[in-house]
Amino acid sequence: MFDVLIVGGGAAGFYAAIHIAEADSSLKIAILERGKEVLSKVKVSGGGRCNVTHAEFDPSELVKNYPRGEKELLGPFHTYCSGDTVSFFEERGIDLKIEDDGRMFPVSNSSQTIIDCFLNEANRLGVQVLKHSSVVGIASVKKDDEKIWEITSIKKTYQCKKLLIATGSNPKIWKMLEKLGHSVEKAVPSLFTFNILDERIKGIPGVSTYASVEVLAKKVFQPKITIPLKTRVADKVLLNSEGPLLITHWGMSGPAILKLSAWGAKILNEMSYKFQLRINWLPDYHSEQVINLLQEIKEIEAKKTVLRTKAVEVPRRLWTNLVRASGIPEDMKWADTNKVQLQSLADQLTKCDFEVDGKSTFKEEFVTAGGVNLKEINFKTYESKLHPNLFFAGEVIDVDAITGGFNFQNAWSGGYIAAKGITRNNT
Repeated sequence: MFDVLIVGGGAAGFYAAIHIAEADSSLKIAILERGKEVLSKVKVSGGGRCNVTHAEFDPSELVKNYPRGEKELLGPFHTYCSGDTVSFFEERGIDLKIEDDGRMFPVSNSSQTIIDCFLNEANRLGVQVLKHSSVVGIASVKKDDEKIWEITSIKKTYQCKKLLIATGSNPKIWKMLEKLGHSVEKAVPSLFTFNILDERIKGIPGVSTYASVEVLAKKVFQPKITIPLKTRVADKVLLNSEGPLLITHWGMSGPAILKLSAWGAKILNEMSYKFQLRINWLPDYHSEQVINLLQEIKEIEAKKTVLRTKAVEVPRRLWTNLVRASGIPEDMKWADTNKVQLQSLADQLTKCDFEVDGKSTFKEEFVTAGGVNLKEINFKTYESKLHPNLFFAGEVIDVDAITGGFNFQNAWSGGYIAAKGITRNNT
């Protein structure tokens, strides 16, 4: 019989185990891990450097990075936030550094530093780590007139007084939780890049620029009541984002795209990842302003060719492709352009439409939207509202974030608060 069993040997599971053991050294604690290695996601995070957290120390601002969980995480972040995470590692001799974009990494630039810290702490505190222990059954049973948890793995059956589920996006565990009465939000990919085949971005991978991006609803023809037999196309914006955009061999990536994929995870899944994307390569301007600018350029640079005279702040290779897409010949001088050509170029710069056909995983930092319904969790303790002594932490619940260390911060905060909930009657 264990006092506490933790299902899942990942970030949230280890963080919780360490805090539980520190709070009460008399507790018998074990982590059940289905694989042959623990902390595998920690290992690959941040290209092997481990993006531990983000240098956003205001809970009200931090929650804005969570497409699902923004409201629910405000209280937990007031209890345990990024600064507390930094302190946890510093107390164990691990200094973190802040990069220009706010991401925080160990100074060693190695995820092994974080893994070694967790393994050493678990060993020091007497936490058992049971690998190759894939869980196949979770049940609430009675023993000596007391309800306990019975966990069946492929090896043996364990019993515990308190149970923490920290398995991340594991469909098999979700099904077991559904059998216990919990509702689970459908799992869909959250962080991904867009697949686009288009001449305007062909041959220029690596080009990066700041842009605003919109996902448009399928074009709908709406009859204008005042003019019979005529229609107009309505471009309804479903999602929008702004930030650095990276052109890749397969399409588009970068923060602007990843933010869109995170906030639009469920909508884009419903669209089977086939949709229309509109990009404004000059987010501070709209089409009419750019037309006026191009007309000024036409006067000033009359004798120069349009292709060689980059009139706006976009990467040169992108400018070249957009000019070609506008139907302007490569040898045409500004003086020879007409209104139609200038309008076409202005539209390419501010209303550049692409057809997205599929998605690609963003590096190894796979994140899934979905999980245990947030309404069924008490966020003061991370305990189930349906079953006493059943707790959750990490991505097993319907919380996910954009890239930048935010998903780990959710794991640290949830693991810490669940640990406090588990030990509240023992200390």
